[in-house]
Amino acid sequence: MLNENIKAGRKSKGLSQEEFAVRLNVVRQTVSKWERGLSVPDSDMLISISEVLDIPVSVLLGGTVAETEPEDIKVIAEKLEVINAQLAGQKEARRKTINSIFILICLIIAVILIGLFFAGSPYLEWDYSDPEMSVAGTILHGLEFVFVRAAPVVFIASAIGAFMTRKRG
Repeated sequence: MLNENIKAGRKSKGLSQEEFAVRLNVVRQTVSKWERGLSVPDSDMLISISEVLDIPVSVLLGGTVAETEPEDIKVIAEKLEVINAQLAGQKEARRKTINSIFILICLIIAVILIGLFFAGSPYLEWDYSDPEMSVAGTILHGLEFVFVRAAPVVFIASAIGAFMTRKRG
């Protein structure tokens, strides 16, 4: 809601993200993150945005227009805390998903390598006088060849990714 209101207010003023950022003394990427809902401005910046766009802070936050009172700052701070908590929750969920994907890739590679080790290369014992079997054996050998050489690199990269995205406590 806040991100949409900032974007709509900026566009209604005919300002590009760059022009809006210059007026607020921030970089354009910061404005982009606000508008995409990836971050939220702090209370001081929210007041500056309100002044640049000529929109009351309460409207930016999705409330109704009311007279400004000292209590409004507390309300704004509470709404910002809720928004920050939601963003933190989304970021944590993304981190968990990515970490799980990395771990799953490591497990899949390990299982396939163990399976290949115990299975050996059964296609090497096939009767290659049959053209279909020789083509199938060549394809399987090629796939195994590529997998065995690429798997360690992918495994190490996934292990590093899993380590980097683990929960730090």
